[in-house]
Amino acid sequence: MDLPAAPLPRGAPRDAGSRPALPGRRGGLARLGLAAAVDLVRLVLPVACAGCGLPDVPWCAPCAAHLLGPPRRCDHHAARLDLLEGRTLLPVLAPASFAGPVRHAVTAWKDGGRADLDRPFAAALRRTARRVPVVATAVLVVAVPSSPAARRRRGRAPVDVLAAAVAAGLRDVGVDARRASVLARTAGPDLAGLGARARGAALAGRVRVRRPSGVPGRDVVLVDDVLTTGATLAACRAALVAAGARVVGAYALAATPPPSRGTVGASAAPAASHVHDDGPSG
Repeated sequence: MDLPAAPLPRGAPRDAGSRPALPGRRGGLARLGLAAAVDLVRLVLPVACAGCGLPDVPWCAPCAAHLLGPPRRCDHHAARLDLLEGRTLLPVLAPASFAGPVRHAVTAWKDGGRADLDRPFAAALRRTARRVPVVATAVLVVAVPSSPAARRRRGRAPVDVLAAAVAAGLRDVGVDARRASVLARTAGPDLAGLGARARGAALAGRVRVRRPSGVPGRDVVLVDDVLTTGATLAACRAALVAAGARVVGAYALAATPPPSRGTVGASAAPAASHVHDDGPSG
């Protein structure tokens, strides 16, 4: 008995002498069209590496390598976190130093509209949280709040991208991590250029827990973009502890190097266990 002919793929030629259209041809044309569109956009809106200015690439491989190093403890060099005698207010991990290409790129990301850096920056902090997770089974991951003026100016809160990445990295290694927007910051002076004591005074009473009912008894991880003096993290920790939470650590994308030495990697010991503001963050 003759078997019925197999149906032709949708859109294939129906005459017997023609072969069905190959699926790869359509995909190849789409890729060519996308490449042409990218080239056209680059002509109209030229792109350059946010770290070094290399043309036609948003974030080049040599600059990206600065975020690939092992996570480092950087809280011992933050004046508002250092309790002396080797103790700190909370452990803070960062994959990079806030210097050179990283400094240029983070500044462009925060205040230059370079949202195209969301993906590599998020990947760096997700990797950091996965490599050195907090010692907890379940945590709330809380982003350091921006001032109202900074949020309006930027149109968003970039640190939220990092907080989501930290939560994902912790979940990758079995920690029950959930994002929680529980902190708010009232209007106040710009912290850029202020020293540790001035930053602490400027933030006094300006960070609050806006949903206290979900905080008591919870372990919390803070996330910031740049650690400078630690004033912002200290203010956030104080508000959360007052509401009944336990702040078990923090992550930052980068940390300012100590005055006498070059980088986070050169000055801080590798993290063995773990665990903002509107200029460089707290």
